[in-house]
Amino acid sequence: MPQPKPLDLFDPLPTPMEMAAWDLAAIRDFGLKPELLMENAGAEALSALREAYGPLAGARTLLIAGGGNNGGDAFVLARRLLDEGAEPLVLHTRPMSAYRAEARYHLDLARRAGAVFRHLPPARAKAVFASCEAPDILVDGLMGTGFSGELSPEALELVQLMNELGQNCFVLALDTPSGLNGLTGQPRPEAVHADLTVAFHAPKLGSALPLAAAHVGELATRAIGIPRAVMEASPPSQVLLTQRLFSLLPPPSAEMHKGRAGHVLVLGGSEGLTGAAQLCALGALRAGAGLVTVGCPHGVLPEVKAGMPDIMALGLGQGSTWTEGCMDSLLPSLGRYDCVVIGPGLGRNQEAADFLALFPRAFASAFDKGWATPCIYDADALYHLALAPKLMRELPKNAVLTPHPGEMARLLGMGMGEVQADRVSAAHRFLSTHPQVLTLKGAGTLVGQGEMLHLSPITAPNLAVGGSGDVLAGVIAAVLARGIPPLQAACLGVYWHGLCGLALAREFPGRGNLASEIAHALPHVLKEYTPC
Repeated sequence: MPQPKPLDLFDPLPTPMEMAAWDLAAIRDFGLKPELLMENAGAEALSALREAYGPLAGARTLLIAGGGNNGGDAFVLARRLLDEGAEPLVLHTRPMSAYRAEARYHLDLARRAGAVFRHLPPARAKAVFASCEAPDILVDGLMGTGFSGELSPEALELVQLMNELGQNCFVLALDTPSGLNGLTGQPRPEAVHADLTVAFHAPKLGSALPLAAAHVGELATRAIGIPRAVMEASPPSQVLLTQRLFSLLPPPSAEMHKGRAGHVLVLGGSEGLTGAAQLCALGALRAGAGLVTVGCPHGVLPEVKAGMPDIMALGLGQGSTWTEGCMDSLLPSLGRYDCVVIGPGLGRNQEAADFLALFPRAFASAFDKGWATPCIYDADALYHLALAPKLMRELPKNAVLTPHPGEMARLLGMGMGEVQADRVSAAHRFLSTHPQVLTLKGAGTLVGQGEMLHLSPITAPNLAVGGSGDVLAGVIAAVLARGIPPLQAACLGVYWHGLCGLALAREFPGRGNLASEIAHALPHVLKEYTPC
């Protein structure tokens, strides 16, 4: 299968520095005028505002314009709002004489068109705000993506005043809400609370992270004319998952049979912990795997098979625990499977750790025979790997690891709070020393390998239920078993699983769905997002 280019499957998610470099390349290498890019930004902001707010005629609009290009975008918007019949008032933080280049160009255009301007000295911000008529729309053009560090006391007061005003009107943020860190999505220490944020050309990393959602509101991405060739020459270090990932799944052929649909092996299940392996198997079946086998200690076979006639089971060893004998039983059949998941319900005792330690060597032996079946390390397998760094180094490069934040914290030797405070940095830290595919689960799941991260735009509280991760491992396994490369398979699995959470929210708006219902939603979601 020809490998698609990254931008065919994903949307760009640049850092503020990467976006600034694209702007510069479009101007320097393609000859685009910065005044044109700013004009396009203002025009797209107006279009997005009209769609979200409705007719703008007569709308009292207060625009807060900072001293940089974000203020210039506000100047364009003010001029275009006049053409819509709105009543814009621009509060500019710099004296008019201090504006330069394209921002000054658009300031002059807006003044000639009739827009009203008033200086907003930071020291008199409260008095100036008090003198303004209550607006219907507040536009945040204060800082944009250029902000870093901490808000100064004067800027913090401006943000606080905008948030007070915004409680009684519609708030539009241009590119990024002021005060929001463009890398981490954290307010520093506060940020504007917008109803709508218009991201020019592409959302910036911080704005797309779940942590920023309360400040960003609805996120609308609008093209402003940056050539695609600019992005392809300097790809971003992060991208967003999109529904175009479903194009990776070949449509079922008339000649398809269960053997061609992929055979998944789930190694997991132990006394009292067989549900995780069952859910993983169910996820794989509902995602289209032709065959799924659960390999488990022989003594727990009846529990694994209970009520699950659709899955096959392979008894390993003689007793009810994982032993070296389990590996001896497994080795002769390893070549039958197209993907292996190890870990769901494996257990955290020493016997399970000893079995896991044998597994990479079994893989290595299989590779010597030309067998390169991908493997997913999930759940209890990750617990043991965190305790055995040497074993981590033995994992093949095509392995997929699927930690939740607690498991990620153990793998990195840090606190879970540290991971959650900056998930992007935690993921990059892991990938800098491990060549495998990482899937860091949670709101805004991150998938990565090498230097690039892939962020899921989906946050779905209905996925926050025990067994959800087991289902996800099964989905990724089913995709891998169809021959899709590990990184792309993990991305598709995460996106598909996330859409199931959104679909279940329609039926269970207060949550309450089961992990098995996530699995059962998979074929219905696929029907919605792929052509008939």
